[in-house]
Amino acid sequence: MTFQGWPPEALEFYEGLEADNSKAYWTAQRDIYEQSVRAPMEALAAACADLGPFKLFRYRDVRFSRDKTPYKTAIGAVTEREGGAVLYVQLSADGLFAAAGYHHMASDQVERYREAVASEAGAELQPVLAALEQGGYDVGGEELKVTPRGYPRDHPRARLLRHKGLTMGKLFPPARWLHTKAALDRVRKVWADARPLSAWLEHHVGPSALPPEVRR
Repeated sequence: MTFQGWPPEALEFYEGLEADNSKAYWTAQRDIYEQSVRAPMEALAAACADLGPFKLFRYRDVRFSRDKTPYKTAIGAVTEREGGAVLYVQLSADGLFAAAGYHHMASDQVERYREAVASEAGAELQPVLAALEQGGYDVGGEELKVTPRGYPRDHPRARLLRHKGLTMGKLFPPARWLHTKAALDRVRKVWADARPLSAWLEHHVGPSALPPEVRR
């Protein structure tokens, strides 16, 4: 299947799921989900195969959550590049969201990240983030409320030192182009614009060397 965008029924499906997050609704709307939501996301992932193998998400893990609603009110696809940077895309009733970066850094990555931010390399990161924000992107990621121990609170890059993850992304509200192949161009542009950030992270931080079971 060639990616041609998501039909209006995809957004209507998620609007309905937000109002009725039940097995009954899901079962009744399953064909719409498969044809109008999942199939286009699979087609988009296939169109981006040059960037890596994408994994799709649908169900929520409710084992440790107070919110026991069984279904995610969005469908997402993610791939992790060889250098550790993640590319992510998500569709929901709110529209299309695309992002990139290091969503969560393991303890060894956080240590390397802070050392880099505190050094001259950190000064190289600041204009990268400024350019992204000026371009309309949101810069985020998990962060501490205060500057981590070992670094002065008045450090010129205190804001960056608080991060335990660093990402950029943009939410595109529903529009006509979402129902066309132009949606793919929007997603790929976000990821292309993220390259300077991903390159900095991959050069100065890199993938975690810890076993998967102890990275969190």
